[in-house]
Amino acid sequence: MLRSMYSGISGLRGFQTKLDVIGNNIANVNTVGFKKGRVMFQDILSQNIQGASAPSDGGKGGTNPTQIGLGSKIGSIDTVFNAGSPMTTNLPTDLSIEGDGFFVVKDGDDGLTYFTRAGNFTRDSNGTLVNPQGMVVQAAGGGAITISRDAYTSYSIGQDGKVIGVTPDGTQEEIATLGMMSFNNPGGLKKVGNSLYEYTLNAGDVNGGDPYTPLEPTDANIKANIIAGQLEMSNVDLSEEFTEMIVAQRGFQANSRIITTSDTVLEELVNLKR
Repeated sequence: MLRSMYSGISGLRGFQTKLDVIGNNIANVNTVGFKKGRVMFQDILSQNIQGASAPSDGGKGGTNPTQIGLGSKIGSIDTVFNAGSPMTTNLPTDLSIEGDGFFVVKDGDDGLTYFTRAGNFTRDSNGTLVNPQGMVVQAAGGGAITISRDAYTSYSIGQDGKVIGVTPDGTQEEIATLGMMSFNNPGGLKKVGNSLYEYTLNAGDVNGGDPYTPLEPTDANIKANIIAGQLEMSNVDLSEEFTEMIVAQRGFQANSRIITTSDTVLEELVNLKR
């Protein structure tokens, strides 16, 4: 069979994957804390027809290798962690991060720990700060952040992550400090849905090998500001995504044409006997 046909098939697979990623990006254009994906292609191993040769002493020049490419494949699907645009909500439990880092949430006392940029938190019936799935937002050093409705008449969360409550007699008390975690390679985190990420060994935490113990936002390894009453929206740019969609669509069509042309050539070879 012609190599071009298999090259065309590999191109179809690659551009189909690219369209899948673009579709997911567009579907999450309004998802809080969503980080878009990016598809990178690379060529497949080439077939060597003739090797390279060095120039000879007799004055003959060298030759370059002769190779035929065998198509393309997906090199990587990266997660792009640049900041999304902020949206003001004026809700005291809506939080966004100015800088690097992630909020830390835990699925129960013995559950798994996850990381997120989505700060759309609420208080449950006990006054504990939780995410929409009921996972407990972690304080610096670990543990829940509970703002009791009986103990405090109001509360606020500062840029340094400190949760300050006001008692019925007007006294201000520090309840807890919001915990955060940062990573040397955020792209190494694994998406698990619900705007949550799971730690992997390639993420490289900044806490001396302990990614599950949150740090304070003012820690030297993080240095982030917490903005209350604001959410970080998706970093998807619709104009960019639709442009990439057109490029992927044309690439898909071009590879389809390669297969059609290759089929025409094979048909001519079959008809030679007639």
